[in-house]
Amino acid sequence: MEKPIMYLESTGKENTQLVIDAAIKRAEELGIRQIVVSSTTGYTALEMAKAAKGKMLKIVCVSYQYGVKEDGKWEMETDALKELQDMGVEVVTQSHLFSGIERAISNKLGGTSRIDVISNTLRSLFGQGFKVVVEITMMAADSGKIPVTPGTEVIAIAGTGHGADVAVVMKPAHSQRFFDAQIREIIAMPRVRQ
Repeated sequence: MEKPIMYLESTGKENTQLVIDAAIKRAEELGIRQIVVSSTTGYTALEMAKAAKGKMLKIVCVSYQYGVKEDGKWEMETDALKELQDMGVEVVTQSHLFSGIERAISNKLGGTSRIDVISNTLRSLFGQGFKVVVEITMMAADSGKIPVTPGTEVIAIAGTGHGADVAVVMKPAHSQRFFDAQIREIIAMPRVRQ
């Protein structure tokens, strides 16, 4: 099989629409019905939902937990959350797969954890968005929002900072079976990363 990969000249929000369009096109070509998208404020998930309107795609927005920047606060904008829910987007909010308690232990006691090694390896070799697509796919699977069956593939979309600059085809897995997950195709990625 031969398939082009969209290489982006930069990371960030300005790539969002290009990545979304390429992801939808590939989902249609492969008959994939689930798209998992990382979204902190709701912006990227809303752009995805608008672009997918009428296309019979299930959109799952994965956001990080409350308290990341300020105790008890969530970064998702209230209006964006309501709009996403009104558009039928399922929103998952939970601790980052690659942080949580392990990160707290490393921060408090020093050193590094095996989870930090996995996270930093993905980020260093492939960029922030690649780490996040793996993370959000497992978070969506662990929440029961996407199927995890032998034949299931999903599109996962994430970015560096804001917006989207990475899209992949993934075979999902639950977090306790991390090594069963596979990135099967790269749809789009930044050529140069931060």
